[in-house]
Amino acid sequence: MMSPRVWSSVRQGLSRGLAPNVRGLASGEGRKVDIAGIHPPVTTPFTATAEVDYGKLEENLHKLGTLPFRGFVVQGSTGEFPFLTSSERLEVVSRARQAMPKDKLLLAGSGCESTQATVEMTVSMAQVGADAAMVVTPCYYRGRMSSAALIHHYTKVADLSPIPVVLYSVPANTGLDLPVDAVVTLSQHPNIVGMKDSGGDVTRIGLIVHKTRRQDFQVLAGSAGFLLASYALGAVGGVCALANVLGAQVCQLERLCLTGQWEDAQKLQHRLIEPNAAVTRRFGIPGLKKTMDWFGYYGGPCRAPLQELSPAEEEALRVDFTSNGWL
Repeated sequence: MMSPRVWSSVRQGLSRGLAPNVRGLASGEGRKVDIAGIHPPVTTPFTATAEVDYGKLEENLHKLGTLPFRGFVVQGSTGEFPFLTSSERLEVVSRARQAMPKDKLLLAGSGCESTQATVEMTVSMAQVGADAAMVVTPCYYRGRMSSAALIHHYTKVADLSPIPVVLYSVPANTGLDLPVDAVVTLSQHPNIVGMKDSGGDVTRIGLIVHKTRRQDFQVLAGSAGFLLASYALGAVGGVCALANVLGAQVCQLERLCLTGQWEDAQKLQHRLIEPNAAVTRRFGIPGLKKTMDWFGYYGGPCRAPLQELSPAEEEALRVDFTSNGWL
């Protein structure tokens, strides 16, 4: 984490609302960093005694690195970040940066509940190699998280972040949608490059794309289940948990959409819907990790209080993949 002296200067910036010299803009072009493409949100491997298994993290990234992804999200919801200590979160990002191909982007989940903690975590993640920060909405006091509160939060983080910021809305986990009016306002910030929207409301995604069309603002679908629809409405990519196991197929869906092969894209999208739902909303991270074990990656256990799948759940998970021809 930051030293007291460095954190003191950051706090002064927070109180003044001043922006440092950020790296979010491409040199001389006035354009923000390009996050378009598919990004798997990687899991955090654990040992049988619930310690972070950094060796297995590196092995997974080496295998995933052979696929045509734009980058990786580390410490997103799939990474079980609420269960990790601050030092573990930073070590995971640092190890991921070392294991990843150099040409891949590293988006690090740096969101915390307070603005001050989020700024500190974001700066620290930049120091250990993150290319951009993906910042989830603070939600513990969701009843007070108005548009004004969220605009203030993200503006302060973006002002003080040395790397570009990606907004992250995941209402299934937070119970809070980042309001469209807040997104539109924040899209004008020079260090906010885009948004991951995991809500699954494609009307909302289309509206955000439409209302931010005059900004250099990039929208990423937060799931493979609505990737085709999101591309059709102007999204530029996706952060898809399913890409941890069916990465080649998710990238193929991206290519079909980008080349206008909509009939083939529709057929592939249909085959991905049930497996995607199984490893996200239906069985969550335990389901994703179990599936990773089947597909040659290391899934392993989750950290408590998340529990392993029951035998009946595991069988239902297997059916969702076999019935669509993936196992």
